[in-house]
Amino acid sequence: MDKLVVTLVGRDTVGIIAKVCTYFAENSINILDIAQTTLRGIINMVMIVDIEPSKLGFDEVRETISAVSKDVRCIINVVRDADLD
Repeated sequence: MDKLVVTLVGRDTVGIIAKVCTYFAENSINILDIAQTTLRGIINMVMIVDIEPSKLGFDEVRETISAVSKDVRCIINVVRDADLD
């Protein structure tokens, strides 16, 4: 498995999770785990995803998810799970 940790922080609005999950589905990226908290209108979400089934590599995911970040007006960061060891 080629796992990534994806974090999202921003103002909570309708459709944020849907748009991020649609991006993953369209790119054959499997969501393994997800946690989300909203505090005073600020959303904080952490996802563990597997990019092995995808045609996209780590660098491509980091580049292409920036369009989603702009669309949902949130900060999205992507790191390799292995880099957190």
